[in-house]
Amino acid sequence: MTNLLTGAAGFIGFHVAQRLLDQGERVVGVDNLNPYYSVVLKEDRLRQLLEHPNFSFHQVNIADRSAMQDAVGELKFTSIIHLAAQAGVRYSIENPFAYIEANLIGHMVILELARQQSALTHMVYASSSSVYGGNTKLPFSEEDRVDQPISLYAATKKSDELLSYSYAHLYGIPQTGLRFFTVYGPWGRPDMALWLFTEAILAGRPIKVFNHGDMHRDFTYVDDIVSGVLAARDNPPGADEGAGDAPTAPHRIYNIGNNHPEPLLRLIEILEDALGRKAARILEPMQPGDVKNTYADLTAIERDLGFRPTTTIAEGVPRFAAWFREYHKL
Repeated sequence: MTNLLTGAAGFIGFHVAQRLLDQGERVVGVDNLNPYYSVVLKEDRLRQLLEHPNFSFHQVNIADRSAMQDAVGELKFTSIIHLAAQAGVRYSIENPFAYIEANLIGHMVILELARQQSALTHMVYASSSSVYGGNTKLPFSEEDRVDQPISLYAATKKSDELLSYSYAHLYGIPQTGLRFFTVYGPWGRPDMALWLFTEAILAGRPIKVFNHGDMHRDFTYVDDIVSGVLAARDNPPGADEGAGDAPTAPHRIYNIGNNHPEPLLRLIEILEDALGRKAARILEPMQPGDVKNTYADLTAIERDLGFRPTTTIAEGVPRFAAWFREYHKL
């Protein structure tokens, strides 16, 4: 199969690309290498991928229609895995237009590209657990209302789901949106808590613990996420009959998480053990746009795709800590 993979130099995209290449598939990667976080880290990921003969790369902004057309418009794909986005809840408060460009215009450009692909069997795209906003009903289910986002990032991700449904309905493009829950692991993002905690502890600096540590996250190891992404790709939705004689669009939404929310303080304890050092903690109030708890109901994705995560934080956090030390030569 030939896969168009956007966000190929990103955390999840890198791991998805590796798995596809290991399976002998062809991957055409796209990424703009923006400086939201370390470009060197992204280049280091790419360097590994470019060792594979079945991987090609285009540095291009997905929101640039003409550049995308020039780069990949004439290529033929059997699947699109669209992971490129402006990430981060907190940064959306500081730089809102970056999210409109990447997450809305960029998503639209990819939809139009998909519409041109006559051999396309499926487009899988990244949504986010952030769409659940301040939902207090746990666990979060795909059936819950998600029309009250508490961050711009969440609003753009919900908008992507609506745009994709529209294109699935209008043009019959099979699509699956995946609501990721707090992904972590080797080659992770420097703006996420696990990286920030590890970096600070090893440098002897205190860590900031928001909401005074009273938070739970459905931490999901990246290898489990990749398995879910590929299970989704291999099972495109059909246009099943809906109410009466009206067909429904070939579009699905799934939670993809660990189904086991962990206290933030428990994560810190496991990390301290893995690093052999205690953290000095600065307790802070909740940050704007953040939520207290995340918890994925996996009923639908387990039923339809057989997805079930297998990696606990007791296994995954030490793996990240070991990779961090090796990568930084600490």
